[in-house]
Amino acid sequence: MGEKQDDIILKVDHLTKTFQVKSPRLFEKPLALNAVNDVSFEVKRGETIGVIGESGCGKSTLGKAILQLIPATSGDVIYNGQSLMKLNQKEMNELRKEINMVFQDPYSSLDPRMTTGELIEEPMIIHNIGTPEERKKRVIELLKLVGLDYYHSIRYPHEFSGGQRQRINIARALSMDIKLLVCDEPVSALDVSVQAQVLNLLKKLKDELGLTYIFISHDLSVVKYISDRIIIMYLGRIMEIGDAKEIYANPAHPYTKALFSAIPPVSPYEKKETIELKGEIPSPLNMPPGCPFGNRCPFCTDVCKQSVPELKAIGDNHEVACVRYQKGEIS
Repeated sequence: MGEKQDDIILKVDHLTKTFQVKSPRLFEKPLALNAVNDVSFEVKRGETIGVIGESGCGKSTLGKAILQLIPATSGDVIYNGQSLMKLNQKEMNELRKEINMVFQDPYSSLDPRMTTGELIEEPMIIHNIGTPEERKKRVIELLKLVGLDYYHSIRYPHEFSGGQRQRINIARALSMDIKLLVCDEPVSALDVSVQAQVLNLLKKLKDELGLTYIFISHDLSVVKYISDRIIIMYLGRIMEIGDAKEIYANPAHPYTKALFSAIPPVSPYEKKETIELKGEIPSPLNMPPGCPFGNRCPFCTDVCKQSVPELKAIGDNHEVACVRYQKGEIS
């Protein structure tokens, strides 16, 4: 991709995660479900890369596999030149001081029996960071950083709103020297007005602390607002990747065009054509050969049904996996 290696904080190299699913037939071998299928991309230091796709496309599994919260089946994840797949549990736990995750449900990821202060301090205790007095001081600093106050440290999770709970999760994630944060649908469970507050907080923290984000969401407007680059996923594969402004202005893949056509117009006077996709989403347990989007694509040909298209550069920092571009039908 032409980037200096010093600028790359994370490289995902042909990452695949396959789950074994029990066969519905007695005595038959388990079925293979490829939740993430041969995914490769790089993340530059200090950028936000958004991951978009329908429910079940594998974007959350991708985020967990990157952080080794679930073991990948094959491929590699390289953070700052170091392969995460080759680390033992002790080494991986040490690295979690720098890489962390914010989950979708702001309540289930917080222990209801612990106060806010205890929840934020817990990672520092686990990693032996600071004295008790230093940790208490750090807790207050983090609460103020995410827009809460010192007296919130003695309250329990059930005493907060959804937006406040997500702020607590963010403070907890930042309690160590975080460099890379994977945000898995961090605002999908919140009201629209609260979503804006949390998104603005994330952008502010990125600028102040020099963070790098992988932002996973199904909400196209949210990803457009916060991302520098975006990845479009479909059934475990990358369909399109590139600069956010470029892709939103000139979507190339038929699936991307269909997704973006579903974004409500900004003005009631704006005329917008909605692309309706026909056909059913194939079962990931029984994928047809060729392009995974083939049976729903209006431009599908026999070639599409024979081979899986690879990502092809169609501009500066813009790649698409579509046979039409590989054959030169579209330049």
